[in-house]
Amino acid sequence: MQGLTHFGDGIYAVDSGYTGPDVAAIHLIEEAGRAALVDTGNNDSLRHVLEALAETGLSADAVDYVLLTHIHLDHAGGAGAFMQAFPNAKLVVHPRGARHMAEPSKLFAGVSAVYGPERAKELYGELIPVPVARIIEAGDGHELDLGGRVIRVFDTPGHARHHVCYFDTKSRAFFTGDTFGLSYRALDVGGKPSIFPTTTPVQFEPEAMHASIRRMEAEQPTAMYLTHYAQVRDVPRLAADMHRLIDAHVAIAERHEAAEGRKNLIEQDIWALVGEEATRAGWTVPEAEWRRILALDVELNAQGLDVWLEARKG
Repeated sequence: MQGLTHFGDGIYAVDSGYTGPDVAAIHLIEEAGRAALVDTGNNDSLRHVLEALAETGLSADAVDYVLLTHIHLDHAGGAGAFMQAFPNAKLVVHPRGARHMAEPSKLFAGVSAVYGPERAKELYGELIPVPVARIIEAGDGHELDLGGRVIRVFDTPGHARHHVCYFDTKSRAFFTGDTFGLSYRALDVGGKPSIFPTTTPVQFEPEAMHASIRRMEAEQPTAMYLTHYAQVRDVPRLAADMHRLIDAHVAIAERHEAAEGRKNLIEQDIWALVGEEATRAGWTVPEAEWRRILALDVELNAQGLDVWLEARKG
């Protein structure tokens, strides 16, 4: 595990430990002795965050905000535990997600439908409700003050309708959750990252995802901080790759729309697309390793595209 990584401008990535090392980052933003955390991993991730705060000299009382990009549980599963640990914090979440943080039973039921009840329980444990009085429903344009540092909320659907990204006006960087895709450090080549969209069920909307990325591009950000995994720069190149690969995913789905066993065919073609990207980028890790790294993401992308094809019929 990378543990705690400092990127400058008071921005750190904490390895959440979710499903393994270097999979899901929790970002820590520090300004004037005050702190905000972006995304939470699961309940077990809290111990890593407490260690990171101690390493940076911050106390639990210094945390003013827990910022959720969206309420998928690899990003929000630990929210209730975090709010118990950080007594001064407010939980910031898209208005569509707020009620599920206050009463998470339907959220857990939805995750159980994707992973199965036993695996969902293993991944997330018991979800802890967050008191309504401690929740900020943050719509587009909402601004947060962190020790004089302004963090602006962008409504960014495409991956989910309850997704926001956070623009830090000091570093001029975005905290993007899943809207700007996945970029695992093990696949970097000479420090040059690759990127891949996430079409996870159940609210993938390609045109909305394109529009959300274009909105963020318009701010000319210095960097993107992805939950999966941490800082990427060279934003124009990666944004172009995201647009190209979103279209490639849509084309794969549409190719198999009327086929029997559609989801499996979609998954096979996504793996072929990953192989093309591996060749294009010159990944140095063996194929068996990049398949291991991306296995869950490819499976979920195929599920999401299958659900998207069904949804657009209506």
